[in-house]
Amino acid sequence: QVQLVESGGGLVQAGGSLRLSCAASGRTFSTYPIVGWFRQAPGKEREFVASISWIAGNTYADSVKGRFTISRDNGKNTVSLQMNSLKPEDTAVYYCAVARRLYSDYDYWGQGTQVTVSS
Repeated sequence: QVQLVESGGGLVQAGGSLRLSCAASGRTFSTYPIVGWFRQAPGKEREFVASISWIAGNTYADSVKGRFTISRDNGKNTVSLQMNSLKPEDTAVYYCAVARRLYSDYDYWGQGTQVTVSS
């Protein structure tokens, strides 16, 4: 079983940037066909943010397209989410997750990291 740990969250002003990282242990990210970032704001359901797949390429939610970039570093066994031009509505707990199969539910999740964007 893989363990996922997110880091890099914090408080940032609107228009600023943050870089989130997800570190995997137990297994490498290359074991999985897709790695995703999700977020959940208080009182709201979890929503998809971005994903990276060597099979299917990268995908972004419309709300973050052009502002966020997902990438991986195989040497460090990490997946990152570069977040630019942050908006207050980006405030949420951000989670990384992996799926064992493409076009299926995500199977393993990290504990999340808080991102707060002030106006």
